[in-house]
Amino acid sequence: MSDWVVRLIEQSGYLGVGFLMFLETLFPPIPSEVIMTVAGVATAQGKMDFTLTVAAGTAGAMLGNIFWYLVARALGHDRLRPFVDRYGTWLTVSWADVERAHRWFERYGVTIVLVGRVMPTIRSLISVPAGLLDMRFRNFVMASTIGTAVWTALLAGAGYKLQENFEDVGRVIGPISNVIIGMLVLIYIGRLFSRRRRGPGES
Repeated sequence: MSDWVVRLIEQSGYLGVGFLMFLETLFPPIPSEVIMTVAGVATAQGKMDFTLTVAAGTAGAMLGNIFWYLVARALGHDRLRPFVDRYGTWLTVSWADVERAHRWFERYGVTIVLVGRVMPTIRSLISVPAGLLDMRFRNFVMASTIGTAVWTALLAGAGYKLQENFEDVGRVIGPISNVIIGMLVLIYIGRLFSRRRRGPGES
């Protein structure tokens, strides 16, 4: 996968970095770990400026982040209820859970999104609950921009430092992503069995 990313960045520069990061937020299988570390290598080679590279990656990712936020916001918090009522058992979510999460986003949404943006796997998903739970757009953009800029700068910096060994970044972040996915699966299974013991009407 890295070969065509390298070619696109070499041919399109900052525009290519931004475009790829936009796609990464829409289609998570395109990893930011590859995009930004390749871009970091290009900055180490003097082909691009580091600050502009991070800015391009952040801008592209933010377009995708805002897209998913607006889609989730259009669906809306209130429209979730029939879906939760029907599929809540399998989702391991009750309406009380949704209301609780809504209150958490009202109080701690900036922190949740900011931290989520620098966590593998979660960073690609956090826009959806932020939109569904009516997080203020201004706060969402602020927290997302800061978190995304930190993430892109870390990856670009790793590429700058490692250069031809940039794929080592993926070898580090990949297992972390797998651990997070595994934890989410275990949490889901635990909640599923817990809800089945309590009964579907209990929260």
